[in-house]
Amino acid sequence: MNREELLERISVDPSVCGGKPCILGTRIDVAIILDGLAEGLTPEQIIDHYPQLRTEDIRAALAYAADLSRENIWKIAI
Repeated sequence: MNREELLERISVDPSVCGGKPCILGTRIDVAIILDGLAEGLTPEQIIDHYPQLRTEDIRAALAYAADLSRENIWKIAI
């Protein structure tokens, strides 16, 4: 799956989870996945806790965070 396909797995909808970025078709927000990874959980452990997720969803969360990070750095640099 390429980056664009991964990012299509992320949904930002004001009527779902208050507009926080979530995995498409779920109410699992990207921050939950990133927090789990930051705590040292493996993608497999996160999927064990949230069986509706797929490995691609974990990769999508990382791709989204990378894009967001680049955007924040860009804004600061201006």
